[in-house]
Amino acid sequence: MNGAESLLHTLYGNGVDVCFANPGTSEMQFVAAVDRVEGMRCVLGLFEGVVTGAADGYGRMLGRPAATLLHLGPGLANGLSNLHNAMRAQSPIVNIIGDHATHHRALDAPLTSDVEGTARPFSHWVRTSPSADTLALDTTAAVAAARSSPGRIASLIVPADATWTEVTQTLFRAPSADELVVHPDRPAERLIAAAGRMLSEQTATAIILGGHAGRAECLEVAGKIAAATGAKLLAQTYLPRVARGAGRVIVERIPFGIDEALKVLAGFSNIILVGAKPPVAFFAYPDRPGLLLAPGARVLELANVSQDAHYALEALAERVGAQKTPPPLAPLELPDRPSGAITPAKIGLLLAATLPSEAIVIDESITTGRTFLHATRTSHPHDWILPTGGSIGFALATAAGAAIACPERKVIALESDGSGMYMPQALWTHARESLNILSIVFANRKYQILRAEMSKTGVRSVGPKASTLLDIDRPTIDWVALARSLGVEASRAGSMEELSRLVEAGLAHQGPRLIEVVL
Repeated sequence: MNGAESLLHTLYGNGVDVCFANPGTSEMQFVAAVDRVEGMRCVLGLFEGVVTGAADGYGRMLGRPAATLLHLGPGLANGLSNLHNAMRAQSPIVNIIGDHATHHRALDAPLTSDVEGTARPFSHWVRTSPSADTLALDTTAAVAAARSSPGRIASLIVPADATWTEVTQTLFRAPSADELVVHPDRPAERLIAAAGRMLSEQTATAIILGGHAGRAECLEVAGKIAAATGAKLLAQTYLPRVARGAGRVIVERIPFGIDEALKVLAGFSNIILVGAKPPVAFFAYPDRPGLLLAPGARVLELANVSQDAHYALEALAERVGAQKTPPPLAPLELPDRPSGAITPAKIGLLLAATLPSEAIVIDESITTGRTFLHATRTSHPHDWILPTGGSIGFALATAAGAAIACPERKVIALESDGSGMYMPQALWTHARESLNILSIVFANRKYQILRAEMSKTGVRSVGPKASTLLDIDRPTIDWVALARSLGVEASRAGSMEELSRLVEAGLAHQGPRLIEVVL
């Protein structure tokens, strides 16, 4: 058995059975080994950002890691934007990054780089495995690191000679990853007591949920606490995954826009954080604050991002006597399908009317989708996934991983045309793997978010040269032709009636489809 086979056996033996890959020469032994080692599903992405984004979507839905296979420092660098999102989402991922053979590095070949240095800012755990004999132990440690609370990025760098060399010795029994996983801590009893006292005060209090607190089991307990105490439930702007729709507790998201966020938070004197950090503006602006809380607001961190949010909420519910308080649940209320000219508000209503039960929505609709979350709060039950790190080029790639993780559920990718062009190659993977994804691309032919941000930063007007950096209409991108060239059947909608018909057909189709919505 060579090192590559040892690596694959160890991944599979520790529950990692999907690998999203974009390999190069230094990873050829791994590629060859997948035919000799049973169990690993390998999914090719035509760009490394697709690979890391897919691993993020997979981890968000299953709570366990997939592997990525990346080629040297430049390959890793191509995938870093979606690793940034994955870190912020607390997604478990095991990166396998090939490197030059140990004896070749000193020659400074063109692709030589500091792979560890590239990986560290976007990983919680980094290690270079020195030989075939250490690969099993190092791979086990990588899986354990990825599975440790709250979900981490582990990057294992593997020199090419470690993969082709035969394993000659077993230094000692490699432990199972189960033995090495670090489980979440529980918050101190004093914090639970302090939160209980805060909720007993006759003062406006908000409970802000982040991280894994958006899951259904956490929302239910949080809903009980809010119902029993009168506290307001809020969610950080970009939750990794939030359970929504009929039968789930409605939680209001803190808006992205700084003025809107300040307005939502202005009335709260007490803030309890559960898996969230204090809300801040995405960017600095000349005349606005960075911290979005009301002046003088008291902040209590009940559970930090690495701690057990569900336990914290259960303990707080017991403290305030809310265990038997029924939480307010969203009813099933579907709007009529709108007609006429396409507007963002009407698109939200159409989504609300048509979302199938247990759909998974990957949302990178940015400016077009500002009303979507409000519109769909009483739709059929579903999960909604957001770009936690703000790094764009997210939805199409992450949708691929979510669809592979949950093949029985319909995945709907809501994508903007500008951000979609960062990684349109993901559509090829949708087609190659016959993934059950409906992608809806909102084509306004511009980076509309940047036009809005210009005014917030104090820019009074946008001149003709500046406009060339904000608009993407010359030439116009033909998403229908682009999708078809990558193997995905696509159509274009110019009215709400046409969009309604295409959405209905796309949801009924078992496989990938794309709709371009012209705005």
